[in-house]
Amino acid sequence: MSRIFTILCVTVLLISMQVSWGADLKKGVAAYDAGDYAAALRELTPLAEQGDPAAQSNLGMMYHTGQGVPRNDKISVKWYTLAAEQGNVDAQSRLGVMYHTGQGVPRDYKVALQWYTLAAEQGNAIAQSNLGLLYAEGLGVPQDDKAAVKWYTLAAEQGFAGAQSNLSLMYNTGRGVAQDDKAAVKWYTLAAKQISEAQRRARECVKKLFKGC
Repeated sequence: MSRIFTILCVTVLLISMQVSWGADLKKGVAAYDAGDYAAALRELTPLAEQGDPAAQSNLGMMYHTGQGVPRNDKISVKWYTLAAEQGNVDAQSRLGVMYHTGQGVPRDYKVALQWYTLAAEQGNAIAQSNLGLLYAEGLGVPQDDKAAVKWYTLAAEQGFAGAQSNLSLMYNTGRGVAQDDKAAVKWYTLAAKQISEAQRRARECVKKLFKGC
């Protein structure tokens, strides 16, 4: 199972700014999209301090990626936690990644499992894929290939390349599902297309100095 590939996909997706479009967040979002991270920080920080979970989640992301502030995983975890405890699905998924990889907190697969599960049950594809990974590798939970296939499938059907790739491997080797070469090729092909498109978008973002990405 390709653990490194899956986690790298998560890291790339975390860079994307995902906020709800409430009126109080529009200025922060506009500043972020324009590459003015200092202004985005000024707009999001008071909202986060007032308890807005979307602002908290995205402020956590800015600290995690070092956009507009020096990278600080401990502060990132602080904001993710506050948002996750209010049910913010993006924060729950991102907090799961922090515990999964040991960024800003000691690595703890069981805690990662808890946050992934909450986000996965709300339909978050990243959390579903990484929850599948924990089950496939028996990290923080008894190893269970059928549960891994279940979560990989849910994420793969949403177009998440990491899950598509790992689901292809499950079908190829017959882990948790009947061995099926056709299904393996199908999911591998879809994953390859997704990765190719992601690489194309990444090149465009580099050309634009990441403005609007």
